[in-house]
Order: sequence, then C-alpha cells, then structure tokens
Amino acid sequence: MKPVSLLFFLFLAYTSVFAQNADINNFIVKESLLKNSKLAIIAADSLDHPIEKINGVYTFTVSGFTQSITFNDGVAVLPLQLERSAFVYLKHQNDKGTHSKLLYVYKKDGTLNPYTINSMWLILFPVILVFLAFAFRKFIIIAVILLLIFFYFNHSNGLNVSTFFETVFDGLKKMF
Repeated sequence: MKPVSLLFFLFLAYTSVFAQNADINNFIVKESLLKNSKLAIIAADSLDHPIEKINGVYTFTVSGFTQSITFNDGVAVLPLQLERSAFVYLKHQNDKGTHSKLLYVYKKDGTLNPYTINSMWLILFPVILVFLAFAFRKFIIIAVILLLIFFYFNHSNGLNVSTFFETVFDGLKKMF
C-alpha cells in the first residue's frame, strides 16, 4: 500500500508543478513605486487581480519598440522614463493571442497617472464628427478643425498614425 500512495503523491506533485500557467493575458499599468517617472507593468488575471507567480523575461512592444522586460513576483518596471505626458501603447503576444492596451500617461508635478483608453473612442470620435458635419452643413468647418486638433494632439503626444491604426485594429479584433 505504501508504494501506491507514494506513487500517487509523486504524481500529484508532478502535475501541480507543471500545471502552473505562466502566460500574461492581462496586465495593469501603474506608476513605479520609486516615483522615478517610470511605469510598472503588473501581471493580472481577467478580473485585474495581480498574479504574483509570474517571474522571468517577457517580450513587450512599447509604442512600437520591442523590449524584453523582467518580471519579479508579477511586477516589471519599464526602463524608459517619461519626460512629459504621452500616449503609451503596450502590447504582449503569447500563444493565447495578442494582449494590448493604449494608455494616456498624464505627468504632473513628477507623478504619473496612466489612463486606459478604449480603442473604440479612437474610432467613434472622428465618426461622430463626420456624421455631425454631414447632418448639419454649418458644422463642417468646425468639424474639420476639431478633427485636425484631434489628430495633432494624438501625434504630438506620441500616438503616430501606425500606432493609431494598430490600436484600432487590435480593438476590432477583440470585439469579434
């Protein structure tokens, strides 16, 4: 009986070791605890609860640049410092798909406040302006000016055209 129970416990220990999932399918972005103008990425589950068992090097694309980021207990700090408010597009790809977030990081008095932006707003805002311009002919000039301000604001804060369309297409993939 002892060999059977020993074999059973060894099998149980073997499956628990290899049953751990080390994929990052969701992440939270916050300011680093050191307050050094750097962002921290926290691995999370679907309910935004941190996953502390994530350790190792993972590849992220940060605003178009591929970087290897080291996670320790579910937290990694991006090596880039932000000098001013900017858009930051984070993307991680693994076997379960592409996971991305568009953030607007507002910097004021040395503190960073990241705000997640839903990619549908990048589509809806211009579409609503164009619809209003066609519905009300007197609104055409104002709509064109607002669209130019929208695209200038995006471009001046680090959201170039390729990142804009990549964000929109990733958002559309998530919907379907």
